[in-house]
Amino acid sequence: MFRGVAQLNLDSKGRLAVPARYRDALLMRCSGHLVVTADSDRCLLIYPLPDWEPIEQKLMALSSFNAQIRELQRRLVGYAEDVQMDATGRILVPPALRHFAQLEKNVVLVGQGSRFELWNKDNWEQLLDKAGGFGTGGLPPELEGFSL
Repeated sequence: MFRGVAQLNLDSKGRLAVPARYRDALLMRCSGHLVVTADSDRCLLIYPLPDWEPIEQKLMALSSFNAQIRELQRRLVGYAEDVQMDATGRILVPPALRHFAQLEKNVVLVGQGSRFELWNKDNWEQLLDKAGGFGTGGLPPELEGFSL
């Protein structure tokens, strides 16, 4: 289970040092084999390979005759890249994905349960400022009665 927010830096080659608190879990879960892909919010999603594979299978089993499904397949599967954590716990974020998410030096890694989101630091801060009180228009029906 990945949770928490970490402010990190990409090095000049586009490598990201995975925080030490996640490394052992990633080595045990997937031997450091991850999949990085694009998200519609202009961030990147990072999955351990075993968690990504069923998502990809379900997505590709949907009909590509529907334009919205086809767009989602293009985005998630088309951008998906396999990456391997190196001996020092770093991953190389592919150039096309860095460009897509506008990643430069300062980035934010956000744990989201079975995956991570990787954000441009400025975009992350703008998202938080914009969200303020968890958005406008009330809560979705799935959250009715939910309590923290």
